[in-house]
Amino acid sequence: MELFLFKPSGGQASARRLPSWALLVIIGAGLALLPVLTHLIDAPFYITLFSRIMIFALIALSLGFILGFAGLVCFGQAAFAGVGAYVVLIMSDHAANGVPLVEWPFAIGSSSSAFITWPAAMLASGLVALVIGLIALRTRGVYFIMLTLAFAQMIYFFFVNLDAYGGEDGASLAERSSTAGLLDLDDKIVFYYVTFAILALAYIILRKFVDSRFGMVLRGGRQNERRMAALGYSCFRYRLVAFVISGAIAGLAGALMVNHGKFISPSFMHWVRSSDIIAMVVLGGTGNLMGPILGAAAILGLEDVLSGYTEHWHLIYGPLLLLCVLFARRGLYGILTGKGADND
Repeated sequence: MELFLFKPSGGQASARRLPSWALLVIIGAGLALLPVLTHLIDAPFYITLFSRIMIFALIALSLGFILGFAGLVCFGQAAFAGVGAYVVLIMSDHAANGVPLVEWPFAIGSSSSAFITWPAAMLASGLVALVIGLIALRTRGVYFIMLTLAFAQMIYFFFVNLDAYGGEDGASLAERSSTAGLLDLDDKIVFYYVTFAILALAYIILRKFVDSRFGMVLRGGRQNERRMAALGYSCFRYRLVAFVISGAIAGLAGALMVNHGKFISPSFMHWVRSSDIIAMVVLGGTGNLMGPILGAAAILGLEDVLSGYTEHWHLIYGPLLLLCVLFARRGLYGILTGKGADND
C-alpha cells in the first residue's frame, strides 16, 4: 500500500533547499535558547510573546494533523481549546472557593493541580471532539466544514450564556495551576519551558502517529477511501480517533492558554478564531507537522510587528497572506525545504 500511494517524486527531492531535520533543529534550538537571548538583549517581553506563539502553534499543530493527513477542514479547533481552558478555569475557581465541583448525587471536590486539571481539560475536549466526530465525520467536504462550524458556534453560545463564569465578558483565573511544588508556573521562564516541552512532546507523538500504519491509513483514506475500504480498513474509525486526538491536544493548549493570560472568554471560541488557526496551517504548509508551527510563528509575529505601526494592521496582513497563498502554495515549509505534503 505504501509503495503505490505515497511514493515521493524525484522533482521534490531535487528542489530541496534545507533538509527537514535541519529545519527542525533550527526551530528547536531557537526556541530552547530564546530566554538566554532575551536576557542578553534585555527584552523579556519576547518570553511572553513566544509563549503565546507556542500555545497557538500547539493548536495549529493539532489541526494540521487532521487537515494535512486526513483532509479534515475543521472549524472547531478554537472551540476545543476553549473547552479545555474553561475546564481549568472552573476547576481552579471551585478549588479556590472551597466549593465541590459536583454536589449531587455525591460530592466531588475540585483541584487547581496541573496534574489533574490539564488531563481533565484534554479529556473534556476529547469527549466533545468524539461527540462531534461521530456526527460530522459521516459527511464530506463542505458538509463536514459546516457541521463543525455549527457545533463550534453552539459551544460558543453555551459559554456566552454561562453567567456563573462571566458569560460573554469571560472570567479571570483564580490562580495558576500548581505542580505540587515542582515548578513555579508564575515564573515566565519556567512557564515558557513547560510550554516548549509540551509542544515538543506533542510533535514527537504526532510524528509517531504519522509514520505508523495509522498515519498511512489516514493518508490513504484522504486519497482514495474506496480503495482503503477494499483493503479492509475502516477510514471512519481512523478519522474519528485522529479527530479525538486532535481535540484533546487543542484542549491541552487551552489549559496552557488560560494559565498564560489568566483569563478566558467565549470570544476565543468564535468561528473567526478557528479560521485564524486554519490560516496558520495553510500559511505554514499542509501535509507536514512543522508547517503549522511555522505558520503560527509567522502570523502572530507579523501581527505583533504590524500592530506596533498601525491599528489597521489587518489591511496589510490580509494582502500579505493572500500573496503567500497564491504564490507559495506549499507554504513556508515548502519555501524553506523545497518539499510538499507528506514529506516532513
